[in-house]
Amino acid sequence: MDMHANTSSSVNLSTTPPNLSSHNSSLHPFLSSCFNSLSGWPIFTTFTITNILLLLPLSIFILYLGIKQWRKQRGRESMNPIDVFTYHMVGMELIGICGSVSCCCGAFIDHGALMWVGCNAFAINSCIKMSFHVLTCVERYVAVVHPITYMTLSKSGGVMFRNISIACVWIVCAGLIALRLLLNQNFTMILFFCNLVFSLIVISFCSLSVLRVLIRPGPAAEGRQQGKADKSKQRAFITITAIMAVLLVRFGGNLVCMALANSSVLSVSASCVVRMMGIWFCLPSSYVLPLLFLHRAEKLVCLKYKSDSS
Repeated sequence: MDMHANTSSSVNLSTTPPNLSSHNSSLHPFLSSCFNSLSGWPIFTTFTITNILLLLPLSIFILYLGIKQWRKQRGRESMNPIDVFTYHMVGMELIGICGSVSCCCGAFIDHGALMWVGCNAFAINSCIKMSFHVLTCVERYVAVVHPITYMTLSKSGGVMFRNISIACVWIVCAGLIALRLLLNQNFTMILFFCNLVFSLIVISFCSLSVLRVLIRPGPAAEGRQQGKADKSKQRAFITITAIMAVLLVRFGGNLVCMALANSSVLSVSASCVVRMMGIWFCLPSSYVLPLLFLHRAEKLVCLKYKSDSS
């Protein structure tokens, strides 16, 4: 899913837009040869199949749980903001899977238009969906560092701010996809790294701020209440740290792959393989929010949960 953010960063989608009415439309020579080569195309295909087998059912299951929870809570209380961000995240993952499948099919049947549209849609989607990682961390940051403000917003206005933020992410994503398809300007690689660096800066700030609150000795409070507050802060810190870790893996892996692929040491074929392999560093960031969601819902079968969860 994250594949094309990487395909934009790792395969360098500076393609000339094909004539969408023509089945003989062609991509950039390097991209076309990379997808059609025996070394590059199988890597792309394996990545897509992995997402279909693992990420697709996971996303559908989370949306199913979300609909079930919404029906249960309808009219009583608002949903957990982190859960809402996760639902939208997996929604983008589904779009990304469709894009990667289109790109893969386009390469298989040698249909340049299908490949170009799918790859570019996947690239933009993969870049922008990191915004939901940022929103999740900012929400946890406000809850821990500014609890009074968070409680006030949760009672009035918080849902509106959350919905506006989510709507902005979707509007930006749709706008950039349309812009990329209309213009002969490749900005996906720049967008990918700029958005990734920005996300890491914001998430690092949130992580350090929450850690500072966590280790700072608070006023002597009732033992049970203080214990619950500390556990809540610990969960927030773990969530933010997990997100930051997978984004660091994504950033570092893509950076190394780009550096190796652009070096003069590797042949064209080896460079193609290295660029394509970079997409695998994007996988962890696709799974972190869904897995954290399942952990909160106590649905991870590999873990044992207490009957009286605190």
